Amino acid sequence: MAYVIAEPCIGTKDTACVDACPVDCIHPKKDEDGYDGSNQLFIDPQECIDCGACVPVCPVSAIFALDDLPEKWAAYAQTNAAHFGR
Repeated sequence: MAYVIAEPCIGTKDTACVDACPVDCIHPKKDEDGYDGSNQLFIDPQECIDCGACVPVCPVSAIFALDDLPEKWAAYAQTNAAHFGR
């Protein structure tokens, strides 16, 4: 079960979650290509270790465990995976 970044991140892109992630699975980072063109951050579902370190630091409560992802944002599971070509 990976974590998913959903709609509240759009337009915010606060990178506190990037700093909190122990396995570097949240992208794009501020210094990466694509950061300026992306409207949100994404979690790689294959790299995520399900630690939840990113959840409490998100200022807009945009990160959910896959099993807890609200139905209205269910498509964001695929959106996150698709960002990484998965």
